[in-house]
Amino acid sequence: MHAHGSELTRTAVAATLHCLTGCAIGEVLGLVLATAFGWGNGLSIAASVLLAFVFGYALTMVPLLRAGLGPRRALPLALASDTFSIATMELLDSLTVLAIPGAMAAGLGDPLFWGSLAGALFIAFWAAVPVNRWLIARGRGHAVVHRLHH
Repeated sequence: MHAHGSELTRTAVAATLHCLTGCAIGEVLGLVLATAFGWGNGLSIAASVLLAFVFGYALTMVPLLRAGLGPRRALPLALASDTFSIATMELLDSLTVLAIPGAMAAGLGDPLFWGSLAGALFIAFWAAVPVNRWLIARGRGHAVVHRLHH
């Protein structure tokens, strides 16, 4: 049982790292666009969250498409496997950045911008690991596509 639990945790960490990659790409791109265009906090967060979902799903779909699944089959699998994980990460990430004084007003050249984003993603990652572990243990989440990613 202990080895099974350790393997489950390793799989959850790997799934969360995969999710973190897509979220980070979307977050950075969304915040860079928002900063460059002078968008307010609401639009900035909305763009970042939307792009995090887009890139998160895209990174899940690529190996599914390479495994021979068509887009009509790959998209529902990506949605089923990543939605709860991405939502958890985005909620924690957004709340963390909002809670850091001055983070939303920091410019791209400000270490506060990058530091708060890195810290928020770190917190979001560790919040999503138990979510992914719970889902995988029940044959849901990343477990749905795990065998196709190899």
